Order: sequence, then C-alpha cells, then structure tokens
Amino acid sequence: VQLMESGGGLVQPGGSLRLSCAASGLYFSRYTMIWVRQAPGKGQEWVSSINSDGTKTNYAESVKGRFTISRDNAKNQVYLQMNSLKSEDTALYWCATDSRFRNYSDYTGRTDFDIWGQGTQVTVSS
Repeated sequence: VQLMESGGGLVQPGGSLRLSCAASGLYFSRYTMIWVRQAPGKGQEWVSSINSDGTKTNYAESVKGRFTISRDNAKNQVYLQMNSLKSEDTALYWCATDSRFRNYSDYTGRTDFDIWGQGTQVTVSS
C-alpha cells in the first residue's frame, strides 16, 4: 500500500494550493480518505475527511470554508484545495487512511491512522 502526496510549496498569505494524494496497492474506492497536518512545534491535526464515494465530507473548524476535499476514484486520487491560506496553515500535510475502521464517523477528528503518505510541506509566508 502506498500513498504519495504532491502539490505543496511556498505561497503568499491569501493564496491557494491544491494538494494531491495518489494511492496504490489498495482498493481505493472502498476507503475513507483523510488529510492530516502538523505545524512546526505542534501536534498532528485532523484537517478533513471524505467518504469512499465522495458524498460525505468533514472539515476542522480551522479550515472550514477555505479548504475543499475531493476525490477521483477512477484515478485513485484524493485532493485538498486550499484557498485563502494563512500563515497558520503552514505545516506538513499528509494523506492517510485506515484498514481497521468501518464507519465514516470513526475517521473524524483523529490522527491515529495506520496508512500514511510521506507528507508534503506547505509554507504560507510573504
């Protein structure tokens, strides 16, 4: 199983980035997918979840209204569109999923997943 993130970089406050996560080695369309981030000096933070067919999404309050999670099951990819970026969005971002959880609600608000990508760095700075 492999998850590989891309799309991170340096962006000015107010700017946008789109993160992508390509999955392989798993039946992608059966898995809820999650984005998690870790800012410098802080713990991991659950950012957003999307269910297996893309009909349900959830967001942390800190990103609600600015970030949008989506997926393309035909391409085995999940995305995170990040708009109106702030300096506090600076973090290492991972996509993740889990082989154990059965219910979509099990994924919300947690970071103890068992399948992770390598992460992509997002830096918001002028």
